[in-house]
Amino acid sequence: MLTTQEVAEQLDITRPRVHALIQAGRLPAVKMGRDYFIKESDLALVADRKPGRPKKETEENKAQTSSVKKRAAKAKTKN
Repeated sequence: MLTTQEVAEQLDITRPRVHALIQAGRLPAVKMGRDYFIKESDLALVADRKPGRPKKETEENKAQTSSVKKRAAKAKTKN
């Protein structure tokens, strides 16, 4: 069993990110007292995660997405 600090070091991420993975249900953990413990074998579940945060949707992307959705809705009503 590994601590959140040990997991963070092995995955090269921060402890808050480890906690976020646990809270999201992506990394199984056992809570003992105030600390979480993770099986080393469970690290494989998040080893292939994408690094960093997803890109924020810009206003331009929102407009493009909206127009695509509108066109798709029009196409459905025509058929």
